[in-house]
Amino acid sequence: MTSPVADRVLAMVTHELEQAETDRLGNRLEQTALARQFILEALDVIAADRARAFLPPLDEPEESRIADEVLATLFGLGPIDRLLADESVENVSVNGCDTVWIHHAGGKKRRVEAIADSDDELIELIRRAAARLGRNERRFDIANPFLDLRLPDGSRLNAVMAVSERPAVSIRRHRHDQVTLSDLCEMGTFDETLRDFLDAAVRARMSIIVCGGTNAGKTTMLRALLNACDPYERLITIEDRLELGLASHPDRHCDVIELETRTANIEGTGEITMQQLVRNALAMSPDRLIVGEVRGAEVVDMLSALSTGNDGSMCTIHANSSQAAFSKIATYALRSTEHIPVEATNRMVAESIDFVVHVSRARDGQRRVRSVREVTGTTSGQVTSVEIFAATGSATAQPCAELQASTQQRLASGGFDTSSWERELAHEEFECPR
Repeated sequence: MTSPVADRVLAMVTHELEQAETDRLGNRLEQTALARQFILEALDVIAADRARAFLPPLDEPEESRIADEVLATLFGLGPIDRLLADESVENVSVNGCDTVWIHHAGGKKRRVEAIADSDDELIELIRRAAARLGRNERRFDIANPFLDLRLPDGSRLNAVMAVSERPAVSIRRHRHDQVTLSDLCEMGTFDETLRDFLDAAVRARMSIIVCGGTNAGKTTMLRALLNACDPYERLITIEDRLELGLASHPDRHCDVIELETRTANIEGTGEITMQQLVRNALAMSPDRLIVGEVRGAEVVDMLSALSTGNDGSMCTIHANSSQAAFSKIATYALRSTEHIPVEATNRMVAESIDFVVHVSRARDGQRRVRSVREVTGTTSGQVTSVEIFAATGSATAQPCAELQASTQQRLASGGFDTSSWERELAHEEFECPR
C-alpha cells in the first residue's frame, strides 16, 4: 500500500471480511459490496480518531482514492491494476517488487516505479489474487511456487516464487478479445485473400492448428477463427487457464462450455488435467472441440476426437514453423502414458488435421501469418504436406502452391472463390520456400 492510512483500512477490512467468511457468499459482486461497506466503516473510525487527535479530516478525493486502492488490493492486483488501465500496455514483467517493466504495443519497453514495498508484500498480493480471481482457488506458496491465472479482464498472469531469487510475475494482455478475421486483416496480419481463405475453412468445418512461438498471437488468431463460426454451434473449450473468453460474448457464441484444469489441493488430491477434460468433453456432444494450448498427453485424445467426427475443431501449439508442428505433436504423443509411436501419431494427424497456420511476431511488434500448410496424407510413416501460403521478409503470406481438388471443393462450400486463388497464383512471382 502507499500510505499508513490505506494500510490501516486494508487491515481493518481484511479482518472484517475474514470474520464474515465472505468466501461462502460465492458471488463476487456481493463480496465487493460487503467490502465497500467495511471500508466506509473503517474510514468513519479513522475520521473519529483524527478528530480526537485534532488532525484535519481526510478530504473526499483522498477517501475515494483509499477505497479504490483497498478494493484493488483485495479483489484485484493492487498497484498493477493501474498499469493495466493503460490500453497500450501489452505485457507487464515484474522481477521483484521494485524492478517492473511494461511493454507497449509497437515494441516500446520502459521501466516503471515499484509496485510493492517488499517482495513479501508482492507475494501476498499475488497469493490473495490466486485465492479470489480464478474460477477455482489456486495456491501460491513454497509448496506451490508456480501460478497460472486468468485475470478478470482476460489477461494471463504467471508467477513464480522460491525457485527464483526474487518473486517474478509476468502478465500478458489480450487486447483484442472480440477480434475477427477482418480486424486482423486491417491490422496487417494477413491480406484479403488469406482472410477469405481462413473464413471459408472455418465455415467448411476444416480442422486447424495454430502454431507459433511465445507471445506470437496464437490465442488472438484462434479467437478470430472461432468468431467466424456459426453463433449457434456448440463449442467446448479446454484450457489450462481461461483465456478465450467466448462465453463473455453470447451474441457471437450462445452455446459454449468452458472447461478449465485444476491443480491439486494441499492434500495432493483433486487435480484435473487437460487430458481428463478432453476425454470428458467428447461426451458433451460438441460441434467443435477447442483446445486452448496442446502441451502434453491430451494431444492423443484430441487427435482421436478429430478423426472420429468432430470436424472443424481447433487448437494451438508451440512450434517454430508450420512444419515443426508435426514433430511437436509426435513428441507429445510419444511421451503420453500410451506411448503412441510416431508413425501412428502421424497417421492420426493426416486423418484429422486439414491446415496448420503459423504466426510470428516481428521486432516492430507486428504479428503476421507467415505460413499456412495443407496436410495431404502420410508417406513412409511421415506426414506429407504442402505449404500453400508463405511469406518472405516483412510481407504478408501469399499463395504459393496448388490446392488438392478435394480441398478446393470444401473451401468452395464455405464460400471461397477458388478461381481468384488460381488467378493470383498464376500472376504471383513469389517462390514458395520448402
